[in-house]
Amino acid sequence: MVEKVHKLCQASADRILNDFKPNLMIAIGEEFSGLVCPSSPLPRSFLKRQAAPNIPIQAIGLSLYEQLPPSKPSDPTDPVETPGTKVTRTQWLDLSSLEMANLVGKNILIVDEVDDTRTTLEYAVRELQKDVETAAQKLGSDEKTQFSIFVLHRAHHQNKDKKKKGHLPQDMMDDGRYLAARTVLDVWICYPWEATDIDEHDKLAASQAKY
Repeated sequence: MVEKVHKLCQASADRILNDFKPNLMIAIGEEFSGLVCPSSPLPRSFLKRQAAPNIPIQAIGLSLYEQLPPSKPSDPTDPVETPGTKVTRTQWLDLSSLEMANLVGKNILIVDEVDDTRTTLEYAVRELQKDVETAAQKLGSDEKTQFSIFVLHRAHHQNKDKKKKGHLPQDMMDDGRYLAARTVLDVWICYPWEATDIDEHDKLAASQAKY
């Protein structure tokens, strides 16, 4: 599946570069261990213009899913996750004046793995906009900061009663500053960096080749 992620990023790179023109990427994750996926392939491989520096990455940690007891009582290593209702910050930007000043007036690309309920994306955009507005006021700047979003997968809910709980700014959607590399049915996606048994993950991924 790592190869698929790589190809999804590659296929989206031209539009990200030409339409979003990002100066900075902010990657959303739940846990960090030195590598932030899926954003890490983008600056090093695809969002690189000749004679231009890499686009810097910042990381924020947001958790919405909560772990429940095992689905199989006989297998305590088989945890189940279900969408929660409250977004929890596990990591955020350094809110020092110098750090936040670097966001003012920039094109910022927010990157996440999947747009499911949209609750996490809504929270990230709303809170980052607040922080940038505060920084701009302190700097006395009227420069406009523009946010765009890239996700690997957007979940399409066939059940019309199951609508996305979160909402993104209307101007962002109208201006086309939202890009999903692939739209999939309402299925649970387990990425390689979330797997506890990578061999089992690869086996299951091979049987779900369409994703």
